[in-house]
Amino acid sequence: MGLQSALSTALTGISAAETTIDVVGNNLANSNTVGFKASRVAFATQFLQTLALGSMPTDNAGGTNPRQIGLGTMVADITPNHTQGTIEISANPTDLAIQGDGFFIVEGPGGQRLYTRNGIFKFNSAYELVTITGNRLLGFGVTDEFQIDRTVLVPLTIPLGVTAVAQATQNAYLQGNLRPNGDLAVQAQEIRTGILGDGRYSAPTTKASTIFATPPNVGGAGTSGTSISDPAGGLTPGATYQYRFVWYSPLAPEDLAESSPSEPITVTVDAAHNAIRLEDLPTSPPLAGPSGPYSMIRVYRRNVSAGEETFRLVGEQAFDIGTFVDTMDDVTAGGQPLLMDGLITGNYTYYITFATSPGGPGVGIESRPSPITDPININNGRVLLYNLPQADPNNPNDAIWQVRRIYRCLANNSSEFHFVAEIPNTTEPWTITDRLSDTEIRTNPLIDLDGPKIIPSTPLVQVLKRDGAIYERIFEPGVLLFNGKKGGRELGIKEFTITESTTVQDLIDFMAEAFGIRSPTDDPINPIPGDSGTGLSPGGRVTADGRIVFLGNNGVDNALDIGLSGLQLRTQTETRTVNLPWFVSQQAIGESAVTDFLVYDSLGIPIRVRLTMVLEERTSATTTYRWYADSPDNDPAEGAKIAVGTGRITFDGEGNFISATNTRVTIERRHVASRSPLEFELDFSQISGLATARSTVAVTRQDGSPPGVLSSFIIGEDGIIRGVFSNGVTRNLGQIRLARFANPAGLEQRGENLYAEGVNSGLPIEGDPGQQGIGSIIAGAVELSNTDIGGNLIDLIVASTMYRGNTRVIGTVQQLLDELLSLRR
Repeated sequence: MGLQSALSTALTGISAAETTIDVVGNNLANSNTVGFKASRVAFATQFLQTLALGSMPTDNAGGTNPRQIGLGTMVADITPNHTQGTIEISANPTDLAIQGDGFFIVEGPGGQRLYTRNGIFKFNSAYELVTITGNRLLGFGVTDEFQIDRTVLVPLTIPLGVTAVAQATQNAYLQGNLRPNGDLAVQAQEIRTGILGDGRYSAPTTKASTIFATPPNVGGAGTSGTSISDPAGGLTPGATYQYRFVWYSPLAPEDLAESSPSEPITVTVDAAHNAIRLEDLPTSPPLAGPSGPYSMIRVYRRNVSAGEETFRLVGEQAFDIGTFVDTMDDVTAGGQPLLMDGLITGNYTYYITFATSPGGPGVGIESRPSPITDPININNGRVLLYNLPQADPNNPNDAIWQVRRIYRCLANNSSEFHFVAEIPNTTEPWTITDRLSDTEIRTNPLIDLDGPKIIPSTPLVQVLKRDGAIYERIFEPGVLLFNGKKGGRELGIKEFTITESTTVQDLIDFMAEAFGIRSPTDDPINPIPGDSGTGLSPGGRVTADGRIVFLGNNGVDNALDIGLSGLQLRTQTETRTVNLPWFVSQQAIGESAVTDFLVYDSLGIPIRVRLTMVLEERTSATTTYRWYADSPDNDPAEGAKIAVGTGRITFDGEGNFISATNTRVTIERRHVASRSPLEFELDFSQISGLATARSTVAVTRQDGSPPGVLSSFIIGEDGIIRGVFSNGVTRNLGQIRLARFANPAGLEQRGENLYAEGVNSGLPIEGDPGQQGIGSIIAGAVELSNTDIGGNLIDLIVASTMYRGNTRVIGTVQQLLDELLSLRR
């Protein structure tokens, strides 16, 4: 019995030594494994054989101890040593070490949570941080706005070279000097077009016919006169009379109805007679015929014997009768005189207009004029105008016209046209015989070559620009590209769609917004001052004489201008420059300064901003400038507004900045995916108000940035992964989470430096590095194995000695058994 128990006891010792050698061997094998925690073996006695329980002391005896024989040993515990390993610096930024308690949380097969101290991480093809055995590192991710999402653990991703980010501008910082001793900005620049016509009103489109109004050719007709007796005769017997004849049109103004007068015919009345028969009168007026320009002949007479010098009308008749009997007495013949001096000489051109009301120029609406003749050169004669253009009363566009007006230039000024006559607008063949001298018509009203003027409701496609006698429609349906200037600097192109119904007022509203013109109400607390030169508020308007006028805001750098190519029209077939010159009608006055700079929206899109400062007010104690912010990239829901802010800056008597109002600039971003509006603050605090040579201002910096890709990253002690982008912006990419256990020795080892929650480890306590008793993270470093090589080698010697000692016990038992068996012999 005793020898057999000795054998089993020695066997337990050998088994314990083997376990020790296994554990020590594992420790030594992992002495270079990052994050490895060495283990140690603890033994306990296995069983005891009690030979005697012993006795307690008595009065006669001192007592005895129990007599027990041990029956061997057993492995009571194999405990990992979770003390901190040595931290070694690494060149790899994804190598991580935990300084203190805690474990990295990784994702095992099937999504199981596992834990490790091995901080060697690398990237997989999805830019995820994984262990060297492919387990994903878990932590908190980020939202679309790069805020830590603390709701659920996810695999941590660092997408180098892939993720792009931009920084929206929040602040812009200015420096410079705004001098107090310049001219006050009290006058704005005004620009205007030439006179523009309204093409909705029709105009004459055909020319008239013209010939020289030649006199009746009495010589060629053989005209003669004889005295006769007539019951109705009233001529003075024995008196000598002279006659002149003119061609006459009853469809003409009375004073412009006759041709030039003929040569005189002299006839003497016999003593026994009282009338004169004129025979062989001319019967071939110009363009003869009942409907011709001249349908009648008129007879004028003077009594030579009575000393009369003026020929007076004695009768008229159809041009083709050929004879005329004059019975009119001398008293009755004192009527309408013959216009002998109505002969003109010069080179003339005629125009015609339609009008809505009779009464001459200035009455009713008058159409734009049309030339009805080429230049006519006449010498001491009269001009007959016939086949005059007519407005068609059956045409809706012509139905308003009631009369026609004739104009003629001066002989010495071919561009100065005066009113000649007005005739009804009828289908009858009205004519004009022009006999008016330049002296006579010079006092008549001038022609309005531009015709009806535009008004705000005039459709743009009906706007006309006159070039001499040519009227050009300057707009048509399409897209208008407007690139105005302010202070000599282009503002940027804005687009305006023109349709058949787009009006002049629509264009004015668009251009005023595209110019960034402010009205006084744009700053309700400190209203923007108006212009002292015109007394008007800034903006656009149509003048009574048909001009489009824009009045800007005060100050030189707010001066409006439109270059020759500032208006371009893109149609389906071409893009052309709009032929609409602009002229400066008032110069801007006022000290000012301007600067252009870029800001960025939430997508990193660069946005142009112009800041203009003008000297608005000066007192004995302060100097006040007004600032205007314009952005051609302002993108409202509708319209072309570029004005994005205005306010005032005040300096004290030493040039120190005191205050600024309305310092927030708001830029709409309605038609792009950017966050709208973009709002940022202007910091004027570094601007001074000293009396330098000139005012200057500049934006020294702003905190926005264009898009940039992730170029590097930093992992902090708190586990937050901060990405550094190529544009200099830093954003959070995630946060590493750690876990600790009440009894880390109770964790279940899964190999590959991984642990799983064990039944005696306690639940994992998750937290941020550096909090809740959890260690911090050191990036670019690894935690080495905590194997004590020296100690483990000694343990190995002790274990091997133990093993040999127990084998000796077995050998000794064998010898004793052999001796026992030899007793038989």
